[in-house]
Amino acid sequence: MNAGIIGVGHFVPEKVVTNHDLEKLVDTNDEWIRTRTGIEERRIAGDDMDTSHMAYNAAVAALEDAEITGEDLDLILVATVTPDQPFPSVACRLQERLGAKKAAAMDISAACSGFMYGLATAKQFIESGGYKHILVIGVEKLSKITDWDDRNTCVLFGDGAGSAVVGEVEDGKGILSFELGSDGSGGEHLYQDEYIIMNGREVFKFAVRQMGESAVNVVEKIGLKKEDVDYLIPHQANIRIMEAARQRLDIEESKMSKSVHKYGNTSAASIPIALSEDVKNGKIKENDLIVLVGFGGGLTWGAVAIRW
Repeated sequence: MNAGIIGVGHFVPEKVVTNHDLEKLVDTNDEWIRTRTGIEERRIAGDDMDTSHMAYNAAVAALEDAEITGEDLDLILVATVTPDQPFPSVACRLQERLGAKKAAAMDISAACSGFMYGLATAKQFIESGGYKHILVIGVEKLSKITDWDDRNTCVLFGDGAGSAVVGEVEDGKGILSFELGSDGSGGEHLYQDEYIIMNGREVFKFAVRQMGESAVNVVEKIGLKKEDVDYLIPHQANIRIMEAARQRLDIEESKMSKSVHKYGNTSAASIPIALSEDVKNGKIKENDLIVLVGFGGGLTWGAVAIRW
């Protein structure tokens, strides 16, 4: 039994905060932000919209795309580091709201790598025959843990949700390989105290190295070469890190997903948002070999190779 993505969806809040808006809050400017990060604007959820609300909207879109309902779900996995509250989990909130009466539910905390952790977990349940339909969501409301007086971090983050329904697919397609990893000794470089604290230089070095290595590794695991990759969806954290991963795979610029300029770094939501947008706008086509790769606090990393 092969596990693959049979439906996608995403949601971002309406409120747009541009680099020019941030110039009024901290000592920064649009050119500085764009040249160093590639970010031009980001979406910010209001006080009346928490993590579970965004997750629900993305979930409904994915269920519709997969042509199933909440009652068809066996498991809900939500990757987030910004739940509404410590418990109940965002996944349990969704289970009730989606009417997923037979579904188990749990949150995954792997920061920006969370969606890959979720896909790898879903793959095991589907291929073992234990479950038939699994909802995997990456969602964050990073605005509530961002220090809007810290010019080094407040320019980076945004809010949003992306989702995928994982189920059985035909032979030769679906999630072909994955790589997950962690290095707790690097946790001091990216963590939450009251707000997000980041050592940008150390995180950059780690991300450039690990994203490239993991992307290549998942392709080699299935006996293929980097030249066989049709499309790359890296974690939308920083355009320079993304470009380093693209160059490591040696693929054309047009074959790499880019939404960082619109949404900033949405942590666990960034890859599923990009995936959903790219499927809907036709950039990902039948039989394409795509690679999803990300890194996050922990430190964690993850990559997945999928035959679409």
